[in-house]
Amino acid sequence: MRNHRADVVERALDVLDRYGLADLTMRRLATELGVQPSALYHHFPNKQALLAAVADEVLRRGHRDPRPAAWDDRVVAIGAELRDAMLAYRDGAELVATVRSFGLGAATPYDELASALADGDLDAGLVPTATRTLLHYVFGHAVDEQTHLQAGSAGAIDDAPRAESDFHVGLAIVLDGIRALVRNREAH
Repeated sequence: MRNHRADVVERALDVLDRYGLADLTMRRLATELGVQPSALYHHFPNKQALLAAVADEVLRRGHRDPRPAAWDDRVVAIGAELRDAMLAYRDGAELVATVRSFGLGAATPYDELASALADGDLDAGLVPTATRTLLHYVFGHAVDEQTHLQAGSAGAIDDAPRAESDFHVGLAIVLDGIRALVRNREAH
C-alpha cells in the first residue's frame, strides 16, 4: 500500500510521541511505515522538511476558534493555544521551537500574534520584537514544563510533577509590558 504525505506525517507524530524527537529518524519512520527510507524522500526532500510538516500539524491540531476580538485577549488565546498544542506531544515544544527558529515552518503563531499586536495600536516598529518576545516566552515556558515532566517521569529527577503552571501569570507580565508601550504611544 502506498503512503500519502498525510500518512507519513501522521506516523511521524506517533513516533514523536512514543520515542521523542531524537529518535524520530527517517530510518525509524520508514520501518514504522513498512517502506525503505528512500520512499520517504518522495514526500519530503529531507528530514528538516518532514519536521516542519510535523510541527505544522501539531499547530493545526491545536488550533481553536473563535478568537477573541480584543487584541490583548487574542494574544492570550494564541499563546495558550500554542502552549497546549506543543505540550500535547512528547518533545512538541522542542520540535515547534526548533522548526520556527530555523525558519522552516511553524509560522502561524508568529503571524497571528503580530496581527493581534498591530490591532492593539502598538508601534509598527515594535511589533516584530514584541511578537518574538511573546513567542520566546511561550516556547521557553513550554520547553521547561515538558522537560521537567519528562525528566520526572523517567526518574532522572526526584521532583514531583508541578501542581500547577504559572504560564498565564508570566504571559500576563509580558503582556502588561506591551500594554504599557501601547499606553505610552497613545499618551504622546
